[in-house]
Amino acid sequence: MAKAELWLVRHGETEWSLSGAHTSTTDIPLTEHGRERARELHDYLKAYSFTAVFVSPMQRARETCAIAGFGDIAQVEPNLVEWNYGEAEGKTTPQMREIYGPDWSVWTNPLKGGETPDEVGARADKVIQRALAAAGTDGKVALFAHAHILRILASRWLELPAADGKNFALSTGSVSVLGFERETRVIERWNRSFEND
Repeated sequence: MAKAELWLVRHGETEWSLSGAHTSTTDIPLTEHGRERARELHDYLKAYSFTAVFVSPMQRARETCAIAGFGDIAQVEPNLVEWNYGEAEGKTTPQMREIYGPDWSVWTNPLKGGETPDEVGARADKVIQRALAAAGTDGKVALFAHAHILRILASRWLELPAADGKNFALSTGSVSVLGFERETRVIERWNRSFEND
């Protein structure tokens, strides 16, 4: 019976996550509030032991990982980089809706110069395979990354289409846990936020 767990850790707040701007390839740092959340992640995660830690190459994820106490052991995983939003990079959903109409969504509309949900899902599948290989039958693996890639990863974990990640809200500086109930992949905990602590 599998007992492996994937711990999904979304990076702390940035100026763009605060404003709602789509952020993928723009490499921006955490805000001071984001660093505060990362310190709270440290206090929460220090009680757990991980067989492996993987982190997105972007500085907001690496900074969160380092402050949380895993910078020395984390391995950069290129497939954990955020969804490439193409033309939506740096723009908010309301700004994109001014261009494409009131029904525009990153989940349902093509992104010029960016990835499709299924392309991100294929990357998420590779991360899942690597994480499960590192976890063995009962290890815990931490993944420090970004909102949309982690939402898509959760969807693929449940063997749902990548675009179903739209149904999983994920706060900055949050922790979620994917695991097993017997042989079935499940979400054990979702979006454990430190906002109100």
